[in-house]
Amino acid sequence: MFAISLGDDKAELRPLEVWQAEEFLDHMDRAREGVDPWIPFASFATDLDSARALLRRYAEKQAADTGRLYGIWLDGTLVGGVLFRIFDAASGNCEIGVWLEPAAQGRGLITRAAERLIDWAVYERGMHRVEWDASAANTRSIAVAKRLGMTRDGVIRQNYLYRGVRHDSEVWSVLAPEWRARGGR
Repeated sequence: MFAISLGDDKAELRPLEVWQAEEFLDHMDRAREGVDPWIPFASFATDLDSARALLRRYAEKQAADTGRLYGIWLDGTLVGGVLFRIFDAASGNCEIGVWLEPAAQGRGLITRAAERLIDWAVYERGMHRVEWDASAANTRSIAVAKRLGMTRDGVIRQNYLYRGVRHDSEVWSVLAPEWRARGGR
């Protein structure tokens, strides 16, 4: 099985695939309350069919080289994930998204997993800009962007409607020369 250690024998990053829909749905059920306030990702997987559909969408994105989806396993249990929500090799731009269920928070898993994705994007695929979009109210996500050495590009005011409320987004990014200077990889 393909797996990348996250610096802890008990934590690893693996591709998240359609055949894992049941495990993914179980994880989403555990994560939903913590994820839903910030992103609609968990609301896209509410039963086995919708979980399969979401995983299939990302399998198709990977086949088209426009996105990828990875799970984070801790002690053999799927507890979160990271993804390239947008991956545009021609322009050299991509966007990373992340989520984690509450029981796995506070261990640095998201930061380490995002580092692996940025390394791959910059060093293997030659991406120039890696973007991180977060709700302006999501202080945990913004803290990860800061730990990754990203720069706050700005705030997009009330740019998305979620559950009947308009939210601001903060856009953070790191450029390939900055990542290399940071000593990534």
